[in-house]
Amino acid sequence: MNGKEFIKAVDSIVKEKGIDREVVFEAMELALATAYKKNFNSLTNSKILIDRNTGDIKVYSYKTVVADELDSDVETDDEEESDKEEFNPNYHITLTEARKINKALNIGDTIDTEVTPRDFGRVAASTAKQVIIQKIREAERNSIMEEYGDKQDELLVGTVALEDVDNYFIDLGRSNGILPKKECIPSEKIEMGKQIKVYVSKVESSGKGLFILLSRCHYGFLKRLFELEIPEINDGSVLVYSVARDAGSRSKVAVYSENSNIDPIGSCIGEKRSRITRIIDELAGEKIDLVKYDKDPQVFIANALAPAKNLHVVITDPKKQEAIVVVDDENFSLAIGKKGQNARLASKLTHYKIDIKSVEQAREMGINFKN
Repeated sequence: MNGKEFIKAVDSIVKEKGIDREVVFEAMELALATAYKKNFNSLTNSKILIDRNTGDIKVYSYKTVVADELDSDVETDDEEESDKEEFNPNYHITLTEARKINKALNIGDTIDTEVTPRDFGRVAASTAKQVIIQKIREAERNSIMEEYGDKQDELLVGTVALEDVDNYFIDLGRSNGILPKKECIPSEKIEMGKQIKVYVSKVESSGKGLFILLSRCHYGFLKRLFELEIPEINDGSVLVYSVARDAGSRSKVAVYSENSNIDPIGSCIGEKRSRITRIIDELAGEKIDLVKYDKDPQVFIANALAPAKNLHVVITDPKKQEAIVVVDDENFSLAIGKKGQNARLASKLTHYKIDIKSVEQAREMGINFKN
């Protein structure tokens, strides 16, 4: 391989793997240095330089300029003197001799001498191949980590590529993510080759590569869908306070706006329910309750327990965030919900422990409920 072919090969690797050109050259130089020392019984004071423009590879031996008095023949019992480095003609050159070559040289500088063997290219290429591949893989892994490392908690679009007993493998472009089947929306059908939206719940880098864990059940998935589909949320006009979700069944999303002229609930629903319908379709028909957030926890808890009405909310412990909600007989089952779902989601949404009581139970506790 001549210099031009070498540069062409490097540029091809850079383009294909998306890694820095200089990283490839440094990996090549390291690999070739290893090959040279192994095949030519080289001393350790050698280095490889590759011309970044022509691709020419040259081997250099270098010596370090030291003070004239550094002498290996001088023996001493003095501990301080014995710690001094001994002069070795293979590695060192005295300042006097060095300045005969270049008057500008000083102690600590190095003098390079080209020592490229005639058949170095052939031997080095075969020996360094595996080392180069390893370095390129490391650089590629780092490059991918830089691209995906900050994607945790983000929404991505990928293609369903493979499936096994427990997982789907999603092609995200330069890397694959794992979507466990238990993190899919219940009853939804995942088809091979189909593009789907996924939420990145975890990103980890290990010796085996990049691990990207995906979900469609995570409450963060729903929050990102709202940001994607609702322009007012994307631009900050409407804010999402919290999300509570039973994936595949029902979710509650608390929204508000600091602009009194904006209706946060209406913004999320959209004209003819177009916006909320797109989100529901993505969630395979999952029901979504839009709740208006209020700074007053009593009002917020009452809103969160919709569709139940005529609620009386008592904050029993503000620090522990505990509340009792008194509900009339007509709304009692609505407040609790099927298998306690409505109360459970409201509790998650408000971050309050909610204890729902009937009017009769409340009276026994000394709480009077007025319709």
